[in-house]
Amino acid sequence: MRTALTIAGSDSGGGAGIQADLKSFAAVGVHGCSVVTCVTAQNTRGVASIFPIPPREVRAQLEAVFSDIPVHAAKTGMLYSREIVRTVSDAWPPRGPPLVVDPVMVATVGASLRRQDLRDALVRYLLPRAALVTPNLYEASQIAGFDVRTPEDMRRAAKAIAADGTRAVLVKGGHLEGNEIVDLLFDGRRFHEFRSPRFHLDLHGSGCALAASIAAYLALGRSLRPAVAAARRRVQTGFLSSYRPGRGVAVIDSHWTPDRYEVWRSVSRAAADLAAAVPVAWVPEVGINVAYALPGAETLEDVCGLHGRIQRVGPGVAVTGPAEFGASKHVARVVLAAMRFDPAIRSAANLKYTEANFRRLRRTGLRMGTFDRRQQPEGTSTMDWGTTQAVRAVGRVPDVIHDSGSVGKEGMIRVLGRTPEDVLRKVRRIVRG
Repeated sequence: MRTALTIAGSDSGGGAGIQADLKSFAAVGVHGCSVVTCVTAQNTRGVASIFPIPPREVRAQLEAVFSDIPVHAAKTGMLYSREIVRTVSDAWPPRGPPLVVDPVMVATVGASLRRQDLRDALVRYLLPRAALVTPNLYEASQIAGFDVRTPEDMRRAAKAIAADGTRAVLVKGGHLEGNEIVDLLFDGRRFHEFRSPRFHLDLHGSGCALAASIAAYLALGRSLRPAVAAARRRVQTGFLSSYRPGRGVAVIDSHWTPDRYEVWRSVSRAAADLAAAVPVAWVPEVGINVAYALPGAETLEDVCGLHGRIQRVGPGVAVTGPAEFGASKHVARVVLAAMRFDPAIRSAANLKYTEANFRRLRRTGLRMGTFDRRQQPEGTSTMDWGTTQAVRAVGRVPDVIHDSGSVGKEGMIRVLGRTPEDVLRKVRRIVRG
């Protein structure tokens, strides 16, 4: 069991702070330790009071943890004051674990979570110890010393913050305008952009969940860039499954964990049902595959599909291989491309395109999109490019994306939905015409 440490404030409402951090640690699969820096009286509507823990008690907590438990990564959240920052820095082991600094300054509900001396103390004492700093636009502005409002400002701020001694900076673009979130990672040498759909929600605890998840993945031995990517996927899914425990702002689901078994079982069941429902005339030469992605999926390994597909077998149709994560390539790429526009569309299956089949499809009234393979740029993935073209033309993810093929390429109908069961309902509707 690997261990991660959070050094942060306590949120009595349970949505942020050490409560969110410890839930994030557990969801990733690491043991969580904590050092409480402040006790806040807060809920989903506001912060009523802040009681900073005396620095000697903060130091005592740090020493108690480090004297007994091997810590593989740590993160800081609400540190509040120069005295607490200095205490954490002075008590930090000479060869301490990777440290993620989340420079918390203002709560989602608008309350200040710092004294005026916090910024200078962070820059002087803690940033030089950090493996990563994760400011939002406001925090980046405060640390860098100039307004950060645009992607170009984010680049300038990342370099300026890195010049203060930290090894890497992740400037979070959640408050930029637009339908896409762009987070910018500067690793000291080059920039890496992470893009994802925007959820038009202000959720309590999202910054805590992100920094804690990064620390947890670092504790598991992942390098920085994969740790950030995996943590962002967790936060995206936390937005999808957010909830409202009180009468104020909603809370990110920081303790979400993927149910890989349920995804696998859904694909296995849908495959058997598809084989029973689809006539031979609808089976492509390459066979039928059905894919279902984990929430927040970004790679083929996050998508479960059929290893052997659904094929013509004698006069009928049968499933010829098991469901496995990473087994699908083409249909999985359709799903991943669609999820960039609508993260809820996580499943798809392919059917044979013929003129007769297309006529039946048109009678269903399902929303359709298409693309022309002849216009595909060189060096691009057909499924990724084609799906993107179809979605943009329709203005949203359609129920079906089809193309009539090209030289050496079989025409295909791709049915999309939220789940394999949703896809199966649409397939039955199509084949019945």
